[in-house]
Amino acid sequence: MTTLNDTADAVAESSAPRHHQLIVSLFGLYARQHGGALPVATIISLMQDVGVESAGTRSSISRLKKRGVIDSVQVNGRNGYALSPAVLSNFAEGDERIFHPRRATADESWLLATFTVPETQRNIRHKIRSALISMGFGSVVPGLWIAPEHVKDSAMEYFKRRELDDYFEFFVADHIGGTDVKNNISSWWDLSSLEQLYSQFLDANESRLKDWEARLATSASGDLELEASAFADHLTLLTQWRRLPYSDPGLPAEYLPEGWNALTAESVFQKLHALLSPLATKHAERVIAQSA
Repeated sequence: MTTLNDTADAVAESSAPRHHQLIVSLFGLYARQHGGALPVATIISLMQDVGVESAGTRSSISRLKKRGVIDSVQVNGRNGYALSPAVLSNFAEGDERIFHPRRATADESWLLATFTVPETQRNIRHKIRSALISMGFGSVVPGLWIAPEHVKDSAMEYFKRRELDDYFEFFVADHIGGTDVKNNISSWWDLSSLEQLYSQFLDANESRLKDWEARLATSASGDLELEASAFADHLTLLTQWRRLPYSDPGLPAEYLPEGWNALTAESVFQKLHALLSPLATKHAERVIAQSA
């Protein structure tokens, strides 16, 4: 079962994103349209719009470089950074899950996964377990993992690309007897931790949505200050949200507790994203063009 410790980082991210998390979101949103790279000065300028000082940005950039998330590059003859190839592919496959999370229905099949790793390769076992949790798999019993069938292609591709697929056996199965699936969901997944993640997201963004709806109802187009504000809120919004569709496997609504707050959170995200994204993009593209 996914534990509260396993989702601790996501809880922190959903409430107050860290500087390096904001930078990763910045690259994911805007660098890919520019060859995956941004000049250092552009990164610093855009992060200042979110309230992060230059020193904090430089420190976070250094941390991301050491972790292999970004690489040093030249951008139009200036020092810059680009997403590493591995991270770039992760972003590409994550777009659908982040912006259009899928929720299974009760009549769909399940994906079962089991893996065998030699005792001498414990580090690989830990890597696989962490990856399964991050993709929303639950644990039925030790060694047997479960997820809605719709994650099949992305999960199998993930492990194949990392040359871990030889450790696995995957099965598509239907539940045909035994105890009620709904009664087992809370033991296979830590629903209380997921609910906490969504609650923190809603605490931060329900009022933000109302504020922006009111603000845009009276604003004029072409307001540069408004666009800069939208950029800051949109970058924070996406950073708070992007881990949630991975922590949440998209379980059928029929099996979830009454009033499950993920459905409300998804609606708030989609509405805020639709309001802020066009304005945020205008601001980001203007800053990027000025530093070209």
